[in-house]
Amino acid sequence: MCQQHSGEPEPSASEASPLQNESETPLEPFPWDAGVFDAHCHPTDTMTSIASITGMRARALTVMSTRSQDQDLVSDIASRHGIKDRDISVLSNSSGEDRLVPCFGWHPWFSYQIYDDLSSNPTYDGTSSGKISHYDKILAPSPSSKDVSFSEGLPDPRPLSEFLRETKVRLEKHPLALIGEVGLDKAFRLPQSWTSAHEANRDEGLTPGGREGRTLSPHRVQMAHQATILQAQLRLAGEMGRAVSVHGVQAHGVLYDTISKLWKGYEKPVQSRRDQKRIAEGAEDFSDSSEDEADGEAHGKPASGEVKKADSGHAKHGPKPFPPRICLHSFSGPVEVVKQYLHPSVPAKVFFSFSIVINWGTGGGDKAEEAIRAVPNDRILIESDLHTAGEQMDRYLEDVCRKICKIKGWELRKGVEQLGRNWRDFVFG
Repeated sequence: MCQQHSGEPEPSASEASPLQNESETPLEPFPWDAGVFDAHCHPTDTMTSIASITGMRARALTVMSTRSQDQDLVSDIASRHGIKDRDISVLSNSSGEDRLVPCFGWHPWFSYQIYDDLSSNPTYDGTSSGKISHYDKILAPSPSSKDVSFSEGLPDPRPLSEFLRETKVRLEKHPLALIGEVGLDKAFRLPQSWTSAHEANRDEGLTPGGREGRTLSPHRVQMAHQATILQAQLRLAGEMGRAVSVHGVQAHGVLYDTISKLWKGYEKPVQSRRDQKRIAEGAEDFSDSSEDEADGEAHGKPASGEVKKADSGHAKHGPKPFPPRICLHSFSGPVEVVKQYLHPSVPAKVFFSFSIVINWGTGGGDKAEEAIRAVPNDRILIESDLHTAGEQMDRYLEDVCRKICKIKGWELRKGVEQLGRNWRDFVFG
């Protein structure tokens, strides 16, 4: 998620990038002509930067939405600059079209603004007292235990069903659109309410809804509520056959559990070691395994243990209750979590993207490098996660490409081409 919401300024490329060329040997020229694709960014947070997209060297941007204020903005710029054909070339055209893929989703930082009207016991009844009750139920500590005026300063909650209907309409309008940014975040705290002083000093160049320097309150969104909002969007992605971009901070275990609950019963069959040995000795194989099992290259086990047999009662084709493809954006988890998502039983195709700003700019470079080495070559993506399009975004993308190619031992051009193929696979399937 972009820095204007965390309240921290985006570091300059020189501050965040680990790729400073300390030797006097010139860097190899960067192969922009091979096609560079940003898997996750937020340029609609700074609408004045949108005009610079047509002059960027990156081939295409995957543009997230996160809250009420940016859903229509993302849709509007996709109408002007959106990719219309899955078979896009690596070279951009001069008209400014064919430059981005829109994504529609509700970020966990704003999940408190939605109530689950699909529940048998909704947390909000449309009254002023119901609003206070809603926030007391989903925030911890409850605002009423501290200062009831905090809840009074928050927006009236909106129904989940309404947001899902609106999102489905946007996805139908943009056939190549994805769902994102969605996810879980244990670390985030709500900012304090806007004051007249904040209003007078806010940056009019930023799309409303972000933190914009406000101090943080003690209140966090309870994980159960975040998970409800996330799962509803993942189900919609499964229904529409769209990929998702997922945010996860200090919640890697609960995020895996939340997602994997949706594919329970749809796991791919995985042979036991005994069966593998029996087949290897020449016995006839009567298992109901699919050729898709070859997709998984890692051998980690999911949290609940190895799945030895899938429920064959589910149809292999048609809508599923989980997305077909998932990108864990700016992935900050350990190698063990990588292995969970890459277990051969997992029926969704999971990708991992990395950014200079999050993975190296916040001091987690060593963990990121371990994860990058563990991720198969065809499941890794790059992103900027910036909220301003233009030259700085290009610099961050070049830096993270160079970094990943170095870690993976890839020749630069071949690495950029591989990352491009991976982006197409994630976005288009």
